[in-house]
Amino acid sequence: MRRLFVFVLRASLAFAALIVLSPIAAVLHAAEIPKGTHVLLRLENSVTTRTAQPGDVIYLRTVSPIIINNRIVVPPGSYAQASVWLSRRGGRVSGQAELGLRLDTLSLASGRTFQLSGTVASADAEGTGQRARKEEGVIRQSPEKGRDAGTIAVRSGGGAALGAIIDRSAEGAGIGGGAGAAAGLAQVLLTRGRDVELRRGATIDIALDRPLSTD
Repeated sequence: MRRLFVFVLRASLAFAALIVLSPIAAVLHAAEIPKGTHVLLRLENSVTTRTAQPGDVIYLRTVSPIIINNRIVVPPGSYAQASVWLSRRGGRVSGQAELGLRLDTLSLASGRTFQLSGTVASADAEGTGQRARKEEGVIRQSPEKGRDAGTIAVRSGGGAALGAIIDRSAEGAGIGGGAGAAAGLAQVLLTRGRDVELRRGATIDIALDRPLSTD
């Protein structure tokens, strides 16, 4: 009879503990970061299309915490690792530089590391005109048509002035202007477009492609 009483008492205590701890367990195991969550990261090393190659590793840290169910699941300063999957320099005739980054891992202070996937939603432009294209997951440099037109105009104007001085005629100015424009066009065609560059300390905003459970 005593054994039965002890057994019933233990079972009752276990059941009561289960009832009390169930909500806590549910909260602890509900730390799933949903798809589409934005993670702001700061670069620990620089990357540029001038030298980057697919497969290169980029190191980052989280800037702000990720909070799920009123608790911090990813604190600021957590390490993340990304890799280059696309690096294309601007063409000499056409095409803008493009840089594609893929978020690979996230490491917490506890030592736990998670595999994840994210797309670049935005990036520091730093006055360069580069913009992230979220639908493509790449950072693209803006066209430099204004600079190209200016180069041709300067060359053309300089050539016209030189032609007029030498020939002292409108015809000489026209010939000089044409030669200058041709030289300016040649310079534009032989010059690459500006590279995409993210310097150390620059921030990028990553949107998660799939949910991430940290439990």
